[in-house]
Amino acid sequence: MNNLYPLKFAPICKDKIWGGNKLNKLLNKQYPQLSNCGESWELSGIQDDISVVSNGFLEGNDLEELIEVYMGDLVGEKVYEKFGTEFPLLIKFIDANDYLSIQVHPNDELALERHDAFGKTEMWVVIQADPGSKLITGFNRKITKEQYLDHLNKGTVEDVLNYEVVKAGDVFFMPAGRIHAIGKGIVVAEIQQTSDVTYRIFDFNRVDADGNLRELHNDLALDAIDFSYHATYRTEYKSIDNQPVRLAECAYFTTNILPLTASVDRDFTDQDTFVIYMCIEGQGQLDWDGQKIEFVLGDTLLIPAQLGSFSLAAAAETKANLIEIYIA
Repeated sequence: MNNLYPLKFAPICKDKIWGGNKLNKLLNKQYPQLSNCGESWELSGIQDDISVVSNGFLEGNDLEELIEVYMGDLVGEKVYEKFGTEFPLLIKFIDANDYLSIQVHPNDELALERHDAFGKTEMWVVIQADPGSKLITGFNRKITKEQYLDHLNKGTVEDVLNYEVVKAGDVFFMPAGRIHAIGKGIVVAEIQQTSDVTYRIFDFNRVDADGNLRELHNDLALDAIDFSYHATYRTEYKSIDNQPVRLAECAYFTTNILPLTASVDRDFTDQDTFVIYMCIEGQGQLDWDGQKIEFVLGDTLLIPAQLGSFSLAAAAETKANLIEIYIA
């Protein structure tokens, strides 16, 4: 059996009522069949949307097939034992040309009970934001379930939501149960559990191509919402060249930011996990075992657990910025 290598996958582009064209203009995603594009699924194990390899001798094979064959060599033994052939993360780029619906995701327990699925904890790294762009995360005050229901019934639920003005580099962690929505003019990288279970709470009275209001799920959402109030929802961090800086760490994923101006060695031999890199600035290359693969802005790489150690570097006299994702 041939040795594994860093894998690239064909993006799965999604037409969304709120999508735009920044994924093409900023990240060079191609979607000629779509008038606009809201999401590019970079790495997906969701059934009917399983990512397909686009480089090397495994080109044309999908992610589920690869896990069936390579098992722990690809994803790590502990990951394979827990998830089997289902890849545990869904990795996206999102372009919001308008507000997404205000929504919430159930936790693992509720999602299993209702949908035989995983819950959805996620995070966003803002790649680009128009001046003054805002997103929604959590509540702007302490609130009870009864008070929330009163606002929902009166049509004033937006009044109790927390709005954040954002810029490139901002990070928001979204545990299952937290109300949220990406706002107009924002492009994010999204890291999440493998789940497509979403409860819409409010959709700004938008209609689809047939003039119908989009379905809401407020009965389901009520038991899923975490009504906790937090003084801050933004993740604070300080970026340091050539050092991985922690952005998020939870049971589902660990995420770092890694700005490159020189070569950086990374060793995951003892971690027993795959690693994902999303290039959100510049270009560079990854070197392993005397071989190399180049990456550019908008690329996503899956590094098999089998590789263990490798090095990363920006292209000569440039800077690159990577999001590094793995399961600790």
